[in-house]
Parts: sequence; structure tokens; C-alpha cells
Amino acid sequence: MNIYESSESIIQNLKDAGCDCETIERFMTNLQNGNEANGLKQLALHRKNLLASLHKDQKCIDCLDYLVYQMKKANNKQEPRKEKYL
Repeated sequence: MNIYESSESIIQNLKDAGCDCETIERFMTNLQNGNEANGLKQLALHRKNLLASLHKDQKCIDCLDYLVYQMKKANNKQEPRKEKYL
């Protein structure tokens, strides 16, 4: 593992990336056993899951934004327009 950062910094990076303890242990075992290919597959899967979660959350935000837009639009139709005079 000489070409990598220290184990502690790798573990911290994995924690910061949202990996759980089991994922971190599996990754570190793969890395220590020289099985980088499995480690990379594991990271790719975690990234894919994070991205799916992000897209799901973005869809929820979009739905809320649309509801707010519709409510404001309906509210503007109900209120008489106030003209600004200079």
C-alpha cells in the first residue's frame, strides 16, 4: 500500500464519501490484499448509489418547486393587480 495515502487518510476519505463501516472494511481488505479491481468496483457502486440518491432528492425538490410555483400562480390570479404609480 506504499503508493497510496496512509490507511487513516483513506478511511477518512471513505467516511467523508458516506461509506458505512462494512463498506470501508471490505474496501480496505481488498486494498491490503492487492485486489484493487474489486476495490474500484466497490467505489463505483457506492458512487452510483450516491448519484441515484441525489437524483431522487433533486426530483423531490423539483416537485416542491413546482407546487410553490403553482400556488403563487393561483394566488396572483385571485388578487387584483396593484398598479405602481410613479
